[in-house]
Amino acid sequence: MRVADIDAPEISTPKCASELALGDKATERLIELVNEGPFQLQAWLGRDTDRYGRKLRVLVRDGRSLGDRLVSEGLARTWSGRREPWC
Repeated sequence: MRVADIDAPEISTPKCASELALGDKATERLIELVNEGPFQLQAWLGRDTDRYGRKLRVLVRDGRSLGDRLVSEGLARTWSGRREPWC
């Protein structure tokens, strides 16, 4: 599964040390958010899977995207349809 509504820094193939550091923070924060309690997985409108076959889903709690929380905290960007550099 891929969190569909955000572009987060890479941790597996970062282009620079700052991308890796921010990616690690984003990963830790997403784990915290997921573990705070129940949430729903909502389908991504118009597309079910990405090019790697991963399901595209939005994680929602109390009507708000957990991805939006990461964006508001500066740990991700709203997905624009393509990846943007973090370095």
